[in-house]
Amino acid sequence: MSVRITRLLVLAALVGAGLGATAAAKTTHHHKKAAAAPKGPTLVWRGDVTSARGVVTDAATAWEKTGHGHLEVQSFNTASGLDAVSGGLADLAGAARDSDGGPAESQLVFTPVAWDALVIITHPDNPVGNLSLKQVHDIYYGKITNWNQVGGPDAPINVYAVASPGDGVEYSLRKLLFGRGNQPVAAPRLYVNTAKLEEAVTLDPHALGVSTLAGVSGNRKLKPLSLDGVPPTVANIADGSYPLYTPVYLVTNPSSPKAADARAFVDFMQTEEGKAVLRKHAILPYADAAALAGMSDARRAKVLAEVGARPLPSSGVPLAAPGATYAERAAVSPGSQRTVEARQVLGDRQADSKAQAVLADAQQKARAAGVQGAADPAAAPHAPRTYTVVKGDTLGSIAKKNSVEVAQLREWNHLKGDTIRLGQVLQVSAN
Repeated sequence: MSVRITRLLVLAALVGAGLGATAAAKTTHHHKKAAAAPKGPTLVWRGDVTSARGVVTDAATAWEKTGHGHLEVQSFNTASGLDAVSGGLADLAGAARDSDGGPAESQLVFTPVAWDALVIITHPDNPVGNLSLKQVHDIYYGKITNWNQVGGPDAPINVYAVASPGDGVEYSLRKLLFGRGNQPVAAPRLYVNTAKLEEAVTLDPHALGVSTLAGVSGNRKLKPLSLDGVPPTVANIADGSYPLYTPVYLVTNPSSPKAADARAFVDFMQTEEGKAVLRKHAILPYADAAALAGMSDARRAKVLAEVGARPLPSSGVPLAAPGATYAERAAVSPGSQRTVEARQVLGDRQADSKAQAVLADAQQKARAAGVQGAADPAAAPHAPRTYTVVKGDTLGSIAKKNSVEVAQLREWNHLKGDTIRLGQVLQVSAN
């Protein structure tokens, strides 16, 4: 073998050794990174694209950096997310609407974490920059069909919407404009979610649709419209001057094996670190404008008055009149779950009233007989009210029925979490 060939072989051996060392170093580095991975559980989040973009994607990264675990984000639409959480296929969902009151959603807990705006969008080339609430209502209702009816060009208004009737953005908009979220609208162009809807609007100068401020913020291919002269901005959401604001919810299932971990993520979104993620996406943290919740009824009434729509009957008579609630529901659907729940509330209230009447009668007789130390019925402590858990109940739904907080139910019943069982008797008042 020549000296030249020998030197080449030695050089090749040295290079190979160097490459092997590099590969070994990379392997070692990979193992170190793997060892540093979050040790917490993997949670699955599924929901609408709006929540994914505005709340969850960056929040998942921040969550993992804190060492809690991994969050797998599966964005599609609201209905798929709620179905997945209800059926145990996901641990969390995101929605731009609250519960529809149906049996599947009544077992879920909707926690508001942010405020966003429902934004009417069109193509940037469209000269129209402002609509009134009445005009938006009439466009979706099919009364206004041409842009020239609202100060624009002589061209048809191509209304785009999301196909799913339970989509958070569409449902919330229709509930505000028509009084009910399932109102049919004149929108023949349907898409699977708001992301696909937005893509379609960018291609059509005559398009109109609805998205959210988080969804369209910074997108120059879309033009958000002002409503009655008020543009959709975070500041205008915060003071309530922009009328179409909506809570953004994270949704959990208290019956899930990972309910505690899912709740921990919800709580994380209300920390300063979680709020920073929201603000980054032009979303207002819920606690930053908590007063908006108290303005909700007045806002809805004002919107309905402006668009000329009559308020529809409420979903139920206030629980201060449980007899009326039961009578109303029994007349409509005597065998439904809601009727059973109303009957349970009525029975609990009647039993409580009877117990108080018996106590008052006994004390009155004692005073009449001259028994010393007989207490005044008005000053006597009342027995705490109770509620028996029925199928479909959650701690959140029971709290809502009895006008109390979930935290109070936990305290009064010594509950460590949100798990309850069928037939369980819960205390639903302090006394």
